[in-house]
Amino acid sequence: MKKLIKVLLVLLLLIIIVIAGAGVMLYNQFKPVESSPDAEAVRFEIPYGTSAYQITQELKAQNLIKNNKIFYYLLLRPNYLKKIYSSYEFPEKLDFKSGLYKISPNMNYADIILLLASGKSEYVKLSIPEGLTISKIGKILEDNEVCSSQDFIAACKNQEIVNEYNIPFNTLEGYLFPDTYYFDVNMKGEKVARKMVNNFFEKISDIEAFKNMSAEDLNKTVILASVVEREYKLAEEAPLIASVFSNRIKINMGLQSCATIEYIITEIKGLPHPERILESDLKIDSPYNTYKWAGLTPGPISNPGIIALKAAAEPADTEYYFFQVIDADAGKHVFKKTFNEHKQIHVLVK
Repeated sequence: MKKLIKVLLVLLLLIIIVIAGAGVMLYNQFKPVESSPDAEAVRFEIPYGTSAYQITQELKAQNLIKNNKIFYYLLLRPNYLKKIYSSYEFPEKLDFKSGLYKISPNMNYADIILLLASGKSEYVKLSIPEGLTISKIGKILEDNEVCSSQDFIAACKNQEIVNEYNIPFNTLEGYLFPDTYYFDVNMKGEKVARKMVNNFFEKISDIEAFKNMSAEDLNKTVILASVVEREYKLAEEAPLIASVFSNRIKINMGLQSCATIEYIITEIKGLPHPERILESDLKIDSPYNTYKWAGLTPGPISNPGIIALKAAAEPADTEYYFFQVIDADAGKHVFKKTFNEHKQIHVLVK
């Protein structure tokens, strides 16, 4: 009898050891891959439409989790997840969001799940310069993996979106505010376009001259600003250049801006940027040709910044009708009232 009791005790001890060992092994499976706080973070991308199972497999492949089966099981049984990580607060739904994330091997399952469900992906810091067109902005966005150029251009030409912002034109050209942005990786083109247009309206809301402007008047101002943007280099000259164009419009005189010819060549015809404007270019039959037609162009030729917008909204009060570059490197111009004065400067500069 005593012998049997000893055998049973030994068996019980072995069972306890096995259970304890299994418990330790299971516990270790829940621990981060690395314990060091200095563990190097990994860039982890979730393309749009990737399933939770595929994400789990990729996390394991990149050695960011120890056990993909346990991780996936916790996603399917969030109640167990909440019990195990009782100190964490989890949202009702644990849907993973597409984007680019930084995940460290010292993060546990709960940390990783919350990060991927938060949508707080790694941002792309991107500066959009003044004076670019929709197509040029689209290329920058695509080159930096924010969104495809085609998707962005399509959004900018979506008439429903244009109408939503009460823009009396057929694209968002001119209303994409040049600024430094923090974009997600692989964003939708529409989301990027809306972000830039919303920024435009937010920026002009602080400018007194734009307050209470009708949509039509705003559009005319943006068109003028888009031309001014492509002509000025020195900020103090922007209101003067705007005054020249405004004065010409009042007497039904052509703006005669080379920037509009460049727009026709590069944006409408889709040709490379010309090294110089030829005499034949000035005869191109296009409503954007300000050498052939008086008044503003049908739409903006660039996306102007705040300096050009302010200048167009409040041009300087001058009697200038002409301006000429006198220092190309500095971007400095001289302004004149009459054509004879302009010709004299033109000859001197030439």
